[in-house]
Amino acid sequence: MPKVLTLPIRCVARLCQAAAAVVGLAGLFLVLIVLTNGARSGLAAWLTTLAVGTVAALWRGRRRSWPGRIRPFLPVVVATALTASVCVPTVPTTRRYPPDLPFVATQRWSLATGSRVAVYHYLPATGFRRSTPFVYLHGGPVRGISVLDHRFLQSLARRGYDVYAYEQAGGGRSDLLPMEEYTISRFVRDFDAFIDHLGKGPVDVLGFSSGAVVLTRALATPRFAARVHRAIIAEPGPMDGPTSRISGQQGRPSARGLAPAMTGPQSTRVPRYAVALGFIRLGLLPPDTDLIGQAEGVNALQAADLGSDTASAYCARDAQRIPAEDNSQNFTFSAAASLHVQQTIRDSPSIAPQLKRSRTPAMLMIAECSTQVRQWATAILADDPAIQRTQYMPGVGHHMWNGLDDNNERALAVIDAFLQGEPAPLSNYPTRAGISAFLRDHR
Repeated sequence: MPKVLTLPIRCVARLCQAAAAVVGLAGLFLVLIVLTNGARSGLAAWLTTLAVGTVAALWRGRRRSWPGRIRPFLPVVVATALTASVCVPTVPTTRRYPPDLPFVATQRWSLATGSRVAVYHYLPATGFRRSTPFVYLHGGPVRGISVLDHRFLQSLARRGYDVYAYEQAGGGRSDLLPMEEYTISRFVRDFDAFIDHLGKGPVDVLGFSSGAVVLTRALATPRFAARVHRAIIAEPGPMDGPTSRISGQQGRPSARGLAPAMTGPQSTRVPRYAVALGFIRLGLLPPDTDLIGQAEGVNALQAADLGSDTASAYCARDAQRIPAEDNSQNFTFSAAASLHVQQTIRDSPSIAPQLKRSRTPAMLMIAECSTQVRQWATAILADDPAIQRTQYMPGVGHHMWNGLDDNNERALAVIDAFLQGEPAPLSNYPTRAGISAFLRDHR
């Protein structure tokens, strides 16, 4: 081989070896993060990786002359510099609460369960006051109430409803819980304790998404169900373990994959939070990992991190006009706590036998473009004999009141008619007897 080619080939070979060493050490670091549960904010894994890399570099350079002994340390320096970013917080590690909203006062109630929750009260319009208080259970779980939802609650108050809403423990402006206390049972008990603290007797309740799960499980518990005057179950998630294991069909196509990417900062672009949140989501780290604390995880997550999830809540036809659901000052979401709650739902036994004894008048709302599994809603319809009507909402996705066109007005009309015992604006569809046909026609 000509001598002129030997030097470049050797350089390329050394670069490849160095790159392989960097990748190997970075991979070792990630494995150690999992094995140590991110102990000491990842420092235990980082120091171990540094030690292994140093020993390997000393071994490789043991027979080389002095300048050559330094070369094996270069991949170690690069790898440890890259992985160090996973160990350094870039947001406060203590809870940073959003500022109060300018259009509604934030109250903080200490419930009998030990939860301290943020509460919002929208007074009814003068002259139109309804006699029964109205309570909103938001989705998430463990997410703050969005500005878009707050606007919808204001619309309900303008129709004469005395509207109360609270953010689940760990979400929004509510205080955090120890990670092991984020369970679906705790959220149901918090709901009961909230009604007790309100002290106004039975209430009308709108439960949306995971809030609909809390409401459904409350209806399956006679003592809790006695607190509910009328129940609206909107776009529910799985109500129990058996339901969560159903892999069924969804609604009409959503805007997922069609909507423009959300703009704004993303925590998943920061190595520390990309690793931590990614590994938690994959189940490689537990929600209470030592890599990042709960408060730090909440502070880090941004609305843009949920871009595809947000798009999935809208119909495909709305992909180019998805509204801003929240602002950066109000948005909060605890991904780790949310996954913990969802796991407790998957681990829970069937509530169908208890739900079959429900006597609380209820209405089910299903969106045309919902990404929720259809059987999550139809299982409730099949098991709850007190569901008096089902309203299939055309032209909307999972987030049915979204400020587009007349969607809010149509949702308000459906809710108002049911609560006032008036004829439904839409046909009763699907019926309990027509569940099979509904599932067949909406494949």
